[in-house]
Amino acid sequence: MKEYLTITEVHAREILDSRGNPTVEAEVCINDCVIGRAQVPSGASTGKFEAVELRDKETRYGGNGVHKAVRNINETLRETILGKNAMDQSYIDELLIKADGTENKGNLGANATLGVSMAVARAAANALHIPLYQYLGGIHAKRLPVPMMNILNGGKHADNTVDLQEFMIMPVSAESFSEGLRICAEIYHTLKQLCRDRGLSTGVGDEGGFAPDLKDSRDVLTLIVEAVEKSGYEPGKDIMIAIDAAASELYEEEIGKYYFPGESKMAGRDIYRTTDEMVSYYADLANLFPIASIEDGLDEEDFEGWKLLTEILGDKTQLVGDDLFVTNVKRLRKGIHMHAGNAILIKVNQIGTLSEAFEAIETAHKNGFKTIISHRSGETEDTFIADIAVAVNSGEIKTGAPCRSERIAKYNRLLRIEEELGISSVYCNPFENEKYS
Repeated sequence: MKEYLTITEVHAREILDSRGNPTVEAEVCINDCVIGRAQVPSGASTGKFEAVELRDKETRYGGNGVHKAVRNINETLRETILGKNAMDQSYIDELLIKADGTENKGNLGANATLGVSMAVARAAANALHIPLYQYLGGIHAKRLPVPMMNILNGGKHADNTVDLQEFMIMPVSAESFSEGLRICAEIYHTLKQLCRDRGLSTGVGDEGGFAPDLKDSRDVLTLIVEAVEKSGYEPGKDIMIAIDAAASELYEEEIGKYYFPGESKMAGRDIYRTTDEMVSYYADLANLFPIASIEDGLDEEDFEGWKLLTEILGDKTQLVGDDLFVTNVKRLRKGIHMHAGNAILIKVNQIGTLSEAFEAIETAHKNGFKTIISHRSGETEDTFIADIAVAVNSGEIKTGAPCRSERIAKYNRLLRIEEELGISSVYCNPFENEKYS
């Protein structure tokens, strides 16, 4: 007999995220006694095809308030799901989608629908007295993700001359998540010392990575490789490098080229690159450095360019669509059909409900695409994505540097999950035995 967990109350409030901007916190109560709470993250570098994040656009908080989204939860969405069974997640999410009535959540806001969607799942897990990852993933939820740890920030995530947005390290030779986390933290602290020794800034960006002024990407990667080696690890064996280029932020549509403002400033001349030159640029970097993954290497609308990038680099490099796919099944299927990319970044707030995000994950896995569960630059202390990564056996997670408590919270949650799983936990190199290993 199916258990019925009655939703008896729904409430939301405005809270602050890691950048001091307002965001939504939703609470769902089951059977008048069990609470599930969820907080919604927010991105800085956002794709134009993402679901709508509803903002008040009034004077308070510089127009970034979320009173409208909160009101939509406390009124419309509350009435929509009161009395429903919290264990029917897909049905609940379908009700949320229909209540909004738009394809991009532009009516009620994806920050409203997602807050409720996540809170329902957490409330149900709490009511059943099981971990969230087990509730979402069942008995097969046992793989701990390899961190794609952001250690150097650029682009929209930092005020420096580094044009590409994120440079990350992946501890692929570790035998457990806890060991991998330790390795990354050691390299992070070595990198800090290297920056200090060279008179470079040790201030951090939105996601906790250092944000020094450097000449170009080769300088950045050379510095990271040195930090890896000085920490006692071997680049390409113990540590692989991942890049999030966030190329849509560099693309100038009117001329059809990518402009590198930081590199231009350091070189004293304007530096533009065409699509073909961008592909060659990444190929050159991949030949010089142990780069295993490149995210958003080209503009979010350039599927043809992505196809070329995949033809050139797809056999040896993970090519991740973030702005390209925005956790949207329709866009992902287009990429699969065109052979554009071979992996998708999953950000639940890009789509607005858990069910839609899980559908994107399932579609990716069925078609041989890898999935990376990701935070946003504007984060909260909510650890929901850590549980998702284990629930779907994603194998990879992006959740920032070993710095800033909203990032550390996710890592600490994964440490607890690894301990809970004990000998059944799995941790392995996501590139092992793959065509791009």
